[in-house]
Amino acid sequence: MPSRPASSEAPSSSFLTDVSRFLGAFRWAFMPLGLLALVAVGVHAAADTLDDRLLTAVDRLDSAFDGFVGQYPATASLVDWVSLETRTRLARALTLAWELAADLLLALPALGYREVAAPAPTEAWRAVTALSSEPSAPSSWKALLQRCLRRPTPMRWVRPLATAGVVLAGACTVARLVQGTVYLSWRPLFGDTVADLSARGLAVAALCGVSVSLGWRAVLRNLQHADAACAAVGPRRAWTRGLLGCVLVAPLGLAAVWDAAPVLSFLR
Repeated sequence: MPSRPASSEAPSSSFLTDVSRFLGAFRWAFMPLGLLALVAVGVHAAADTLDDRLLTAVDRLDSAFDGFVGQYPATASLVDWVSLETRTRLARALTLAWELAADLLLALPALGYREVAAPAPTEAWRAVTALSSEPSAPSSWKALLQRCLRRPTPMRWVRPLATAGVVLAGACTVARLVQGTVYLSWRPLFGDTVADLSARGLAVAALCGVSVSLGWRAVLRNLQHADAACAAVGPRRAWTRGLLGCVLVAPLGLAAVWDAAPVLSFLR
């Protein structure tokens, strides 16, 4: 009996594969928005830790002002000019302005994130005989880090490091949300021990997943933006390019790492 000829049609892909390909077509849109959201969440978490510190600074300034105007009878009535409620509102307004400024400096560059296709593989003999002086990709990690070391500027170093701090704080915020949700919902079903271990494990998985999928891309995008801004001006002006922005985001980056990124809390 003659065998049936094989079908020339390609096997149909699965439903999950089709869905994955469909969602991948919109990667150009949701990847920049994801980076923007992660940086904004991290900046907000860092700003929350600075609210009390700003209130303390406002209180000290008010105390110095009261001590100065209280020395003279003509201005002694100004001692009670700024109340505690006014100082609290002032501290909150300063925190909000600081947070919005940091969002403009760190989160908006993420909207310019674009992915390019990987270079086509070459034959082994072409790789061996290629010119050694051929420049690498201008936006690759290696090229960017080389320019940071050879031509260091505050913008090239402070912006990416501050971004790394805030994206870590944002990833920790997402992990804490996962941990709390899983623990509170699973505790009545499986008990305290199982719910706690499961919540910690899923929180660590969320922390690693957000950092791997979005975190390093946000840092790379800010590094690219800072490098392009410094390269657009001369070597002398590059030192002062974006200096005010560096002064604004540096404390937020430190606060994000020091107070808003409790990475070890998920393991204890």
